[in-house]
Amino acid sequence: MRDSLRKEDVTSRRREPEFGISITPYSSSADNIFNIAKTADEVGLEIIGIQDHPYNGSFLDTWTLISALAASTRKIRYFPDVSDLPMRAPAILAKSVATLDILTKGRIELGLGTGAFWDAIQSWGGTRRTPREAVAAYEEALQVIRLIWNYGKDRNRVSFPGKYYRLENAQAGPSPYHRVSIWTGAVGPRMMRLIGRLTDGWVNPLSTYTSSDEIRGRQRLIDESAKKNGRSPESIRRIAQVVGVIDDQERSETSEKKPFFLHEKSPFVGSVSHWVDWLVSSYKDLGLDTFIFWPSAEGEEEGQVRIFAEQVVPKAKESIRESRREARPHNAIACTMPIKESQLTPPRPGGAEVVARCRNSCFRFLLPFTVTKPVTRR
Repeated sequence: MRDSLRKEDVTSRRREPEFGISITPYSSSADNIFNIAKTADEVGLEIIGIQDHPYNGSFLDTWTLISALAASTRKIRYFPDVSDLPMRAPAILAKSVATLDILTKGRIELGLGTGAFWDAIQSWGGTRRTPREAVAAYEEALQVIRLIWNYGKDRNRVSFPGKYYRLENAQAGPSPYHRVSIWTGAVGPRMMRLIGRLTDGWVNPLSTYTSSDEIRGRQRLIDESAKKNGRSPESIRRIAQVVGVIDDQERSETSEKKPFFLHEKSPFVGSVSHWVDWLVSSYKDLGLDTFIFWPSAEGEEEGQVRIFAEQVVPKAKESIRESRREARPHNAIACTMPIKESQLTPPRPGGAEVVARCRNSCFRFLLPFTVTKPVTRR
């Protein structure tokens, strides 16, 4: 009974899902890239990811492209998916992120990886590292980035005597417009434990590269590390990258097409309902909460983005919302005790409510429950 209640509470406390797209930064498709980004913004998607492979001669520079796309859109957020650390000095990267976050008024997050294609990295002058060295360098980079961001402090000098990265009486700043999240792209156990200890999210590899069992195993490592280091596992975002084509012709129940999660490690061509089933299952059963759609129908990306945003996402959100309602403890009650301002989490952009977890004395006798309180806009 106790385990069942704990599972229900974890499900109800999981963050609201978010949905976005990936845009491949081909230099030959500049006009199309802008059209896709504007479409994603217009139809209400929440975030766009752009690959970062500077050594790929057919790709535009990721940060320059994100800057231009952000200037041409109004609401949608951006992240590099993911920045290649050996090609991006962390202090300069921190400055780039902070600058663009200020200019866009908080629409930038940082995806960051240790590096993977070492021959290509070395061909462009980057340093080849062993897996152990890459993890150690990554942890140092996190410290350098956060020192440069210098949240909540006046401009001051900072130093960091690292093995791979150093700061020597360097001027910190500017601080980003908002608390930029650092989402880590990785697969190894050392990096899973580092995510649980230090970063704000995990960027799972493409769905064509990973299976459900692999996802579950890595999720366990992140959760265990988070708990060991006094963090809530639910505070760490889990980003899925889903590859395939949405077939807008719904098929009968007897169709041979199967849901994507039964066709692991291959792009999926399925109906809207099959995509909805997979996203909902990934949220409920795999613990993934942010879904980046990689449309694999070349030349049809803009249409696929519209189908995803207008047909798949609303149905997935409603189904997930219903599952969250069902997962809340049945003996939750309305709290009548005062809620301190410090108990409120900041409102989501455009939101009308904030959510607080009750920490009053009644918490000792009841299961945790959620309290909502309207926010007065000024």
